[in-house]
Amino acid sequence: MVLLFILFSLTLTASNIAHSKGVYQTGADFIAKHLQPSSKSPDTSQSPSLPPEQKSLWLTPELKETASEVLGHRVRGIRVRYWQSGEKTAWIMEEIGKELPITIGIIVNGDNDSSHIEQVKILAFRESRGWEVRYPAFTAQYQNVKITPELKLDQHIDGITGATLSVRAVTKVARLALFYHQQALAQ
Repeated sequence: MVLLFILFSLTLTASNIAHSKGVYQTGADFIAKHLQPSSKSPDTSQSPSLPPEQKSLWLTPELKETASEVLGHRVRGIRVRYWQSGEKTAWIMEEIGKELPITIGIIVNGDNDSSHIEQVKILAFRESRGWEVRYPAFTAQYQNVKITPELKLDQHIDGITGATLSVRAVTKVARLALFYHQQALAQ
């Protein structure tokens, strides 16, 4: 009887781990869903079927230094790719949870004075723990969040027991996306 219970527990745990890992949405699908030009847009020169324009934010030494402070580790690379449609930008970034990267899509909207997060979506999760951050009940906390002059989020984000490192990773990327959005609009 005990052996049967142990076997059942192991099967259930393995099943949960298998379902928690994976790609939930591709970057292209995320961009297409959240940055499609409005059919009510007065700009008829842009077809609704065309993807938004991909751009690059060039990382100057000053931008890299600030981004490194936000993330808590050195930022590599010379540019960050993003997509823009009007004052709305989309960022697809990766940050390490415990050991493996989490791919996160973030939509930021508004001008520099009113920029806020519109959407956070976990696109891919590779860890065996912390996958609860992918649920809309968690990611909805980021909606309408802004960044302070000290580069902190202006609202508290509730953590998830057992997913502390994943929550920290998502929060750091949210802060970075808001910072990058401001820089991109200033170009």
